Amino acid sequence: MSEKTLLITGASSGIGAATARQAIANGWTVGLFARSEDKLNALVDELGDKAIALPGDVTDFESVTAAMDKFADHAGGINAVYANAGTGLSAAGTDAGDPEEWERMIKVNVMGVLWTVKAAMPYLKKSTGHLLLTGSAAGRRHIAGSVYGASKWFVHGYGGNLSEEMKSFGGRCTVIAPGMVDTPFFDEPKPDKLQPEDIADAVMHALEANPRCAVNEIFLMPTQ
Repeated sequence: MSEKTLLITGASSGIGAATARQAIANGWTVGLFARSEDKLNALVDELGDKAIALPGDVTDFESVTAAMDKFADHAGGINAVYANAGTGLSAAGTDAGDPEEWERMIKVNVMGVLWTVKAAMPYLKKSTGHLLLTGSAAGRRHIAGSVYGASKWFVHGYGGNLSEEMKSFGGRCTVIAPGMVDTPFFDEPKPDKLQPEDIADAVMHALEANPRCAVNEIFLMPTQ
């Protein structure tokens, strides 16, 4: 098995795609998981034979498990998994919020993370591996009525709990917590905010830290 195999969810654009580019530049073999098969195939065409497209739905446990198994078979095992897939809300706050939209978001931001971690854990135990989760500045502070923020509080809490659980086999868990990032998550470009490459740099820092060093959280904010 290569010592550097990484599966990324939400890999078709934004932070996921930028992380895939950085990882391959650093010698990793990368599994790209997302719903958009066309975007994944285009990314594989760009990145070459160190990347494999794994189309699937993060809200479907069987889909995530099948992708994890396929990537492990392809790469000979899995050293790291980045649970990056996430979504936001169009209506802010609680009173103005849309319960159906909340449910869709929770399926991605909470259950999608749980499914990814559950499917990854047997492989990471074998490899003394590394989990990474995309948290948010919104998961480190209180925002009036924010249900999205609360979903990211879950990610931060769960990431800390995973760090404790993974100590039992020498594994590591890192929460990557950015402020506003210029990604397709937003309708309008945000050129003065963090760029996806900034987040990818943070992921690489955590992954390539000495095994004695568990980087539990990286919190990034734009200077502007």
